[in-house]
Amino acid sequence: MTVQRETVQTCRRQLHGSLVILKKNARLYYLKPPVLIFGVLFPVFFFLAFKMGRPIPAENIVPGMVAMALWFTSSAVGPLVTPWERSAKTYERLISTPVSLPAILAGDVISGFVFGACISVVPVLLGFVLTDAHIGNVPLLIAGILMGALSFASLGVLLAAPPASSPSNIMLLSNLVRLPLLFVSGIFMPIGQMPVWARWIAPLSPLSYANALIRSAFGRSAFFPVWLSLLMLFLFTLALFLASCKFHNMWRAKGL
Repeated sequence: MTVQRETVQTCRRQLHGSLVILKKNARLYYLKPPVLIFGVLFPVFFFLAFKMGRPIPAENIVPGMVAMALWFTSSAVGPLVTPWERSAKTYERLISTPVSLPAILAGDVISGFVFGACISVVPVLLGFVLTDAHIGNVPLLIAGILMGALSFASLGVLLAAPPASSPSNIMLLSNLVRLPLLFVSGIFMPIGQMPVWARWIAPLSPLSYANALIRSAFGRSAFFPVWLSLLMLFLFTLALFLASCKFHNMWRAKGL
């Protein structure tokens, strides 16, 4: 009984530490220019580049716009927080606290999750106001946004693992990963119409499954079924978070 009580208390302390990190990240980093540029403005520019000059009804682009905003915002926090803290020499102080490394990384994941989920509401509202788009399945849309934000935030924390003291270096690596996955995830072209090589790569992107869920919620056809998309997003989140713990711990052990 005593062991169980100590285990519960330890879990509570670690959870409290993760929530404190969430609060710290929200206060210090959410409104930083790089976060806003890479997380908010990128989807807008991609949307305008895709829409302008093409005879596509605006309501057909809303699901992709929501998925794309979620992709960039959720994965923008992680690659910026850790390099900033390394540059400010606060990262070493953070990992020396009684909070475990997985709890610290969980705090960063939750930060990206909250930021992405909140910002994704904006394109949904704009779709209602400016287009004829309508949501056919609200619970499915919520599930797609929440599961997608959690998976993308985990990817962002993984990309922050390399020991770089400058956010620009990590953002370069981040965009080398995020941009190719964006173009093979069915945002701009249905996966079924892509070249064969792209259809083989599409299942390797968590954005493909989040986009499928969001499209299904808006009543659009999707390449992947709902059950598979939910399962794959859960597996991506688990795998990416475990990989984050492994690589962050590896660089920490090397003193980098």
